[in-house]
Amino acid sequence: MDERLTACAAALRRHHFEVEVVGDRHEAFAVMKAAVEAAHPQVASFGDSETMHATGIVEWLRGDERFRLLDGFDPAMSYPERLEVRRQALMSDLFITGVNAITTEGTLHWLDKVGNRIAPVAFGPRKVIIVAGRNKIVADRSRAEERIRTIAAPQNVARHPGFRTPCATTGVCSDCNSPDRVCNTRMEMQRCWPAGRVLVVLIDEELGL
Repeated sequence: MDERLTACAAALRRHHFEVEVVGDRHEAFAVMKAAVEAAHPQVASFGDSETMHATGIVEWLRGDERFRLLDGFDPAMSYPERLEVRRQALMSDLFITGVNAITTEGTLHWLDKVGNRIAPVAFGPRKVIIVAGRNKIVADRSRAEERIRTIAAPQNVARHPGFRTPCATTGVCSDCNSPDRVCNTRMEMQRCWPAGRVLVVLIDEELGL
């Protein structure tokens, strides 16, 4: 197993996060499924994440009728309708998403366009599950910001063909002022409060952006 996973997990635990380290996306699914079932949520939701989708947890959430799923990415809805669902997700019992970078110092880092991922992580849902591949692990805050600027943000724009930003053409962040800019709100989570509210599932695979 990648030694960065072990170091990262130890640091996160010192900062009061619950952590599970798994070998692949299939093990990650089993851990997340068990965590959801243990939380007994009446209402669950999720924020967009390629890593999360790779585990299959979203398909399982959509098929389980034991709780109500707030799906803010339902293509049958208009964009304003999807935004309203994402606002409602702030008060869900359980929220699942990914992360842009995690440091071996034990901190989590995001940069979002709308903020619907980071707002429920910071406050609202009683239980939060964060899933991340080993490629998201970096040394410190400066490396996290560099990873977001040079990898996560440009690649995220690239998977949305209609977005007109400089990085869509160059693949490099230029700190633009485009209406389609995806880098609007930054969040760093340094500690988990209350202890154990956030479960971080670290996967020994390279997954996501």
